[in-house]
Amino acid sequence: MSQIKADWEPVIGLETHVQLATKSKIFTSAATSFGNDPNTHIDPVVCGLPGTLPVLNKKVLEYAVKTAMALNLKIAKHCKFDRKQYFYPDLPKNYQISQFDEPIAEEGWIEVEVAEKGKQTYLKKIGIERLHMEEDAGKLVHAGSDRLAGSTYSLVDYNRAGVALAEIVSKPDLRTGREASEYASEIRRIVRYLGVSDGNMQEGSLRCDVNISVRRGPDAPFGTKVEIKNMNSFSAIQKACEYEIKRQIKAYETGGTVNQETRLWDESKQLTKSMRSKEGSSDYRYFPDPDLGPIEVSDDLKEKWKAELPELPASKRHRYVEEFGLSIYDARVLTDDFQMARYFESTVLAGSDAKQASNWITGDIAAYVKAKKISFSNLLFTPKNLAEMIELIMQGKISGKIAKEILLELLEKGGSSKEIVNSRGLGMISDPLILEEIIDELIDNYPNEVEAFRGGKKKLLGFFVGQLMKKTSGKADPKLSNQILSRKLQG
Repeated sequence: MSQIKADWEPVIGLETHVQLATKSKIFTSAATSFGNDPNTHIDPVVCGLPGTLPVLNKKVLEYAVKTAMALNLKIAKHCKFDRKQYFYPDLPKNYQISQFDEPIAEEGWIEVEVAEKGKQTYLKKIGIERLHMEEDAGKLVHAGSDRLAGSTYSLVDYNRAGVALAEIVSKPDLRTGREASEYASEIRRIVRYLGVSDGNMQEGSLRCDVNISVRRGPDAPFGTKVEIKNMNSFSAIQKACEYEIKRQIKAYETGGTVNQETRLWDESKQLTKSMRSKEGSSDYRYFPDPDLGPIEVSDDLKEKWKAELPELPASKRHRYVEEFGLSIYDARVLTDDFQMARYFESTVLAGSDAKQASNWITGDIAAYVKAKKISFSNLLFTPKNLAEMIELIMQGKISGKIAKEILLELLEKGGSSKEIVNSRGLGMISDPLILEEIIDELIDNYPNEVEAFRGGKKKLLGFFVGQLMKKTSGKADPKLSNQILSRKLQG
């Protein structure tokens, strides 16, 4: 498809479903753990059996309010639950308990950093319309196909039914697929920092539905809105938006129409496919749930929960740049993972140089954590251990090469880098007399290279540095070695 023409403006909004990390479901004590055998986390309430009554999980309310506070939303003085009617096999009761006209929170915003390809990074303030609590539906498994169409039969697993969700609805403030991806990423960072969700998209703990339309410029009325589902990564969100925007523009420019519908993102084919016509709110026939009373959150409780909020990612990124002098990029990488940020701060608190700590943590240590599929909180190599190793490097007692050689052992077993260096004689050779003796021997062994160097081939200095490091097993003090080599080679 062709590039987006300048007179078209995309309008994008996201509905983000965050699975709250409670041990039990929103209205029952049934478990919420992931990956168990089908239909093992159900009970009469989940199955909607006659005579059962829902009871709100208090932890769900706490997590919803804390999330709303982190998103700068206004907490309602009182709210209520409603029944959303629709008939589908994954919904045992044939209605979903959700919130319609009186949600727990409304009118908020977050700010995200957007790095468009070929453009300067910019900040974007995105409005958030509301956050409401609701229960999840079950999961349909279609035999012989990933969709109902084409399958021979379908099975339903109600383990997920009744799991607590916080649905976060953005305002239509997004204009590109990249902005949509960055917004969803920031939502996940925030809920992970709060500890209210693991935000794992692969397991369905965070799911995004994207609403897209296009219009002729910023002052034109909104076009027909299309909803896209089935995106399990931030890159998929970006690609789905970019595809759908071009599809809609092409439809209008060739005299076609855009239907209000729900479409699926096909990752293998990199395109959206029609799923069903999109319902309006009137189709759901909302009405207040008679089994659940209104909810009021006291001022004292709100103040208590507000005091428990951690420093959020955006604030932490800004502080790392201002306080530690890190680049915007380094601050972003470090704060993307709450446990990584905590490990970094603990390393600096133990006396390490911030930039050196950032380099080691985002480089070799992050690679190890990713390969082992563990968290920074599980590392045996503590922040204090890392600070000690960095201190040895900065004092010139070991080289970066030696540090890299012992790092894997330290990561696997923990312990002191100073003890390993002393016990194995890995310390830096920084005695000028010893280095001069080794360098004199090298100069005697390579007379042709010395003559070439003195004849103008100054790049041969690197050759002699390499030979010196090889002879000393990387233990020669680099700065002192360069000084002595330069002096000796000059004759």
